Amino acid sequence: MKYISSGCVAYGSISGYTCGFGAGWIITDLFNASSNKHGLGVYISIVGNETDNSYSTFTNGTTKAFRHDNNAYGAGVSYTYFINGIDKSGLNVGVSIHASTDDDKRVGGFLQLGYQF
Repeated sequence: MKYISSGCVAYGSISGYTCGFGAGWIITDLFNASSNKHGLGVYISIVGNETDNSYSTFTNGTTKAFRHDNNAYGAGVSYTYFINGIDKSGLNVGVSIHASTDDDKRVGGFLQLGYQF
């Protein structure tokens, strides 16, 4: 199954929200050809944000900090369990691990709860 996704990966009362898009591919025939409930996948997606702080010094000698948020993207692998099977509508749950493009080159992960139409 190939897919595109959208959603929010972070929300904070001060920092706001981080939302974006992703794309991926899931296969279910790795574990048992007769079961299509266990999926292993790869994806690229927005995984968070990073903040750049820059400083400007004005002619009167004062310095002011400017904050700029950038989206961080990543690539990862995932495991998804499809309650009714990958070929039917229904709930699915999953877990994934990814590497990020942010300045810290972090490794992160997601817990996922979804519904497939």
